Amino acid sequence: MAVLERFIKYVQYDTQSEDGKDCLPSTEKQWDLAKELVCELKEIGARDVVLSDQCYVYATIPATVQSEVPVIGFIAHMDTATEMSGRNVRPRVIKDYDGSDIILNEELGIVLSPKDFSSLEENIGQDLVVTDGTTLLGADDKAGIAEIMEMAQYLLSHQEIPHGAIRIGFTPDEEVGCGVNGFDVEGFGARYAYTVDGGALGELEYENFNAAGAKVTIWGSSIHPGSAKGKMRNAVLLGMEFQSMLPVHENPAYTEGYEGFYHLNEMEGSVEEAHMSYIIRDHDRVRFEEKKDRFLKIAAYLNEKYGEGTFTVDMKDSYYNMKEMILPYPEILDHAVAAMKELGVEPRIQPIRGGTDGARLSYMGLPCPNLGTGAYNGHGKYEYVSVQSMEKSVKLLIKIAEQYSR
Repeated sequence: MAVLERFIKYVQYDTQSEDGKDCLPSTEKQWDLAKELVCELKEIGARDVVLSDQCYVYATIPATVQSEVPVIGFIAHMDTATEMSGRNVRPRVIKDYDGSDIILNEELGIVLSPKDFSSLEENIGQDLVVTDGTTLLGADDKAGIAEIMEMAQYLLSHQEIPHGAIRIGFTPDEEVGCGVNGFDVEGFGARYAYTVDGGALGELEYENFNAAGAKVTIWGSSIHPGSAKGKMRNAVLLGMEFQSMLPVHENPAYTEGYEGFYHLNEMEGSVEEAHMSYIIRDHDRVRFEEKKDRFLKIAAYLNEKYGEGTFTVDMKDSYYNMKEMILPYPEILDHAVAAMKELGVEPRIQPIRGGTDGARLSYMGLPCPNLGTGAYNGHGKYEYVSVQSMEKSVKLLIKIAEQYSR
């Protein structure tokens, strides 16, 4: 089965996770893809195939060399993002993309254009898989799953290729920050691993944001607007005041590279009560702590202004920059770079403006940088993936496995 065929098959599974749930996985529908992957792994001859009671898929590709070679792992997540539906995905392949606008949905006027997404210019001449404009595609991270599965089948059918034992892991709920809550690091048994999760071919990422989530609740006081003077406290307006006190330039729309941000992800409410959901990000740990401190100080100031208890903040750290956990093991990066160069792929070492399962796994004792899959514009209707990049990514995973046996 070719990697494109696998990918098209996997995106038909609606695996959207759901934030705020206290169960793992957060949605029952993630089990459907997990069970399918278990069946396929057994069919191609993988060993130790396990589906855990929390929807984690594990498997082994046995070593083909007798020498001492570290066990490595490749990991991808099964769920898709909460921002847009992953149900009834209708992928379409644009052959030999010519650099022009791609009409995703003529009826709705939805167009994927290089004027808005310059990455398209890097993919001229490639075959691109796109959406119909009504759902996300699911390349984040079913492209990674397809590439790992294709690598597994190839290695299992080509025993002449030298490599050590390889562990495979597919996780639920990465998109809601719970992807490794039930991951069995000790049972996985790898010394190093790589997440295969989004981004251009050649991306190698070992720096990510330090991350926190914050939920702000505002308690107002409703009264008839005709007699509201000096009495009404509009919780929605108080929430807007809170947002206005955050630095305007530290907003995702104005940041790039190593620049951090505050992101108002959701807001709802009425005069009586309002709720705001934020994510706070920064690559630098000191600046990250300063951002959190400023956030809390704004709430404290407004409580002093409007009365104690008007604002409550529930803030929790999500993950930290994996850089300090990976740099002590330079061979993880060296082998990946060497494999890329051998295949004629230009390494793109850059920070992740987000997080992966690998960030938390690195702090759990499994150093785990990220590899690009050839996918772009995740979490929305403009998501697309290059078929040729997926095919090259399969070869890259194979070469990385070979590098450890040399």
